[in-house]
Amino acid sequence: QFRNFKMNEVILKEGDTNKKLFVIETGKLRVSIHVALEGNKSIHTGIFDITNGDVFGENSLFQAQSCNCLVTAVSDGKLIEIDGERLSIYLDDNPIMGYLFFKKLFEMTTQRLSNANSRVENLLAWGIKAHNIEKHL
Repeated sequence: QFRNFKMNEVILKEGDTNKKLFVIETGKLRVSIHVALEGNKSIHTGIFDITNGDVFGENSLFQAQSCNCLVTAVSDGKLIEIDGERLSIYLDDNPIMGYLFFKKLFEMTTQRLSNANSRVENLLAWGIKAHNIEKHL
């Protein structure tokens, strides 16, 4: 199923539960997380952007889980929404396509994990420099 979205539209919000996989056909989305700060303050901060051909929602594809991030549109665009139950039936009936699907999904997931590790390392290095911690090491 295709879904058009407009700039600043919320695609998924924290706490949403669904069993869908989303593929961005056109446009750009931002994935943000809620960060609690001191004094009962909090912010939503973007952690990465996704664009044409990127996939998201795979964590809840076959088992409904609450979304732990906010996904908003940075531009107008179009998504493909894939129902997890219907996809599961299709992949069971077409094992070769199932293998290729999960192989590609695994490649994308490992690349996303590698990128996340790099972001964490850069953030840690920034924090050490910003707080002058390196003098104490």
